Amino acid sequence: MGTNSVSRRKDQHIALANQQYHQESARDFEDMRFVHHSLPQIACEEIQLETRIAGLEFAFPFFVNAITGGSERAYEVNHRLARLARETGIALASGSVSAAMKDPSLARSFQVLRKENPDGVIFANLGAHHTLDNAKKAVDLLEADALQLHVNAPQEMVMPEGDRDFRSWLRNIEDIVAHLDVPVIVKEVGFGMSREAIRLLQSVGVDMIDISGTGGTDFAKIENHRRPLADRYDFLEGWGQSTVHSLLEAASVNQSEKTTIIASGGIKNGLDIVKSLALGASLVGMSNHFLHLVRKEEGLLLAIAEVERLQDQIRTVMALLGAKTPKNLTKTDILFGWSTHHWCQMRGIDEIYYANRSSSL
Repeated sequence: MGTNSVSRRKDQHIALANQQYHQESARDFEDMRFVHHSLPQIACEEIQLETRIAGLEFAFPFFVNAITGGSERAYEVNHRLARLARETGIALASGSVSAAMKDPSLARSFQVLRKENPDGVIFANLGAHHTLDNAKKAVDLLEADALQLHVNAPQEMVMPEGDRDFRSWLRNIEDIVAHLDVPVIVKEVGFGMSREAIRLLQSVGVDMIDISGTGGTDFAKIENHRRPLADRYDFLEGWGQSTVHSLLEAASVNQSEKTTIIASGGIKNGLDIVKSLALGASLVGMSNHFLHLVRKEEGLLLAIAEVERLQDQIRTVMALLGAKTPKNLTKTDILFGWSTHHWCQMRGIDEIYYANRSSSL
């Protein structure tokens, strides 16, 4: 695939992702409720949002998750995102660096993240079909603090030019995790993760996983719109499990908390972030929410204000829950909606435990 084709595909991804954007939280987040206890016994000034993961420091428990790179338009988006990170201290993940692996002339659209944000936390991103050598190149390209290895089988199957052979993925992941000098995060791209997938990743040494569930950008839908109308895979739109369900799956196999769980997919506000943390996530990623803001130059100021607004929202909800730190949120009491109730019943997850966690304190 030539440079023009790659750049055109990246631009299509940005445009189609923007078309999907909506302000409402994913349904399973909307249907999830905290039990209100009337005496929080906390002062707002006691609340601490700082988070430390894999030796990396985060000023607050959310970040801009993988978005783009690989075209001139993507360069402009990443330039604004880098300025956002520089001004607010928010961590950033790049889009897939695969484009730069194929064509070095596209590298600047990724490198701008580090050039404009020299001291921030940056994750590089690469597909799991890549080798250790390419993983090292991706990290070097961005002087990255960590690497996201994305797994995206449904997207590849719908993508007209996508991969059809996934046999090397787990071997590559194991090799990269064992030999890369920075932390490695295995990341879904909006289709969610099962406990079976999480166990398999744990068995090859993975200790950081972004479960990235449905409810946000649907990459099967994006790739479907790039197919001829008569040859679309409409039946695969919506494939996968939600972020809430994926977090419950992760918690059911991560009792020792040896694996760091990151949540993303359909998260739109501070309450969604707090709910994700309460379900066991250590960090929360938001992609299209920020892409929607920075797609135009004047959106940078809106994005900066949004980072500040999200921090305030998180503190507000944590105060109501009497939680001084994000970790304390895992002892809050939660009730689920019907969809999640049904999921828990069918998958053998104890939802009664979640409704009564504070009684064990």
